Amino acid sequence: MATAYLLGSAIKQTRLIVLVLLVTIATFSQSEAPVAEVKTAPPPDLNLVLQSIERVEQQNPALSRAHEVTRRYKAFYGDDTQPSAEITARMSFTPPDRSTFQIIQASGNPRGEKIVRDILEQETAPATAGHNGAINRTNYEFVFLRQENFGLIPEYVFRIVPKRKEKRLILGHIWVDEKTFRIRRIEGVPVKSPSLWIKDIHLTLQYADVNGMWMPVSLDAIATVRILGRYTLTGVYVEAPEPPSVTPHP
Repeated sequence: MATAYLLGSAIKQTRLIVLVLLVTIATFSQSEAPVAEVKTAPPPDLNLVLQSIERVEQQNPALSRAHEVTRRYKAFYGDDTQPSAEITARMSFTPPDRSTFQIIQASGNPRGEKIVRDILEQETAPATAGHNGAINRTNYEFVFLRQENFGLIPEYVFRIVPKRKEKRLILGHIWVDEKTFRIRRIEGVPVKSPSLWIKDIHLTLQYADVNGMWMPVSLDAIATVRILGRYTLTGVYVEAPEPPSVTPHP
């Protein structure tokens, strides 16, 4: 009996020692394990970012250089996968603020051409009371939302709220390159419809460099036309062909 008692006591002590060792090892391991750092980037200085956006836009050669841009549009009715109309338009800009457009080709349903005309008339309309559609503090209130990456390009995302109800101004969001402060994307709705027969329209504009000028290179729009229903419009910049080289005769 005494032997059994001593054996049981020894087993209990052994178990206790093992348990203490396990707890000690676990505690030591946890204290030595690296702690994952969760870093939250502080919001940027809003005034400095907006000053940079405005400065970069003022230096954009597209504002001071006469140029022409050709765009090709396709209009889709409802959920159709084939375009109901195709339109090619040429935009001309003469400094400091004169813009015109010309439809140089149109085919298919004339309603598609009508939507394109309304959008281009809004884009080329003279500035109202000395205001233009520039993304700046004269025209908009800005709210910083977040930082995100476009591929490898870090961007700031802002909500923009127009200060006036004008056709040129958009209620929505902008994506700004953190390094260059160029606006890469604008998405939203005009605070004033381009025409009475368009009930509402949602626009997405993508920007890129074109011959040293920063300008829209693609447009996607979803418009609800009164009575007629929903139309989707896509527009892309068409690279103008290089003039043929002339080789002098010997």
